[in-house]
Amino acid sequence: MKDFIDGFKKFAMQGSVIEVAIAFVLAIAFKPIIDSLVEGVLMPIVGAIFGQPSFDRMTIKLGENGAEIFYGWVLTTGISFLATAFALYVFVVKPYEAYKKRQASGDEEAPEPDEQTVLLTEIRDALVK
Repeated sequence: MKDFIDGFKKFAMQGSVIEVAIAFVLAIAFKPIIDSLVEGVLMPIVGAIFGQPSFDRMTIKLGENGAEIFYGWVLTTGISFLATAFALYVFVVKPYEAYKKRQASGDEEAPEPDEQTVLLTEIRDALVK
């Protein structure tokens, strides 16, 4: 049993597990921001295009007994999912990719200066002495 607990401690304290846990907590905290963007900005645009932002009331009646298939819920949920994915891509993924690209370009070594720059640097250094 002690080996099991030691193994679990080792697993739980790995960097990747902790990073995933932090990412999960941040994602939960970030969810209201994305939800408000989707519901407050993107879904009204969908409503302007299709005439209504929610398709929840769209149904197919089955027979005379009043049974209905609520396919509108599926449409609304699908559109909301696509809008959320789009918002995440535009406002999180693309800026993060641009940030990583800037970081990568900053890590590169500076190019060797040309002969004229080297000569001017030597002259400057000689004048300072």
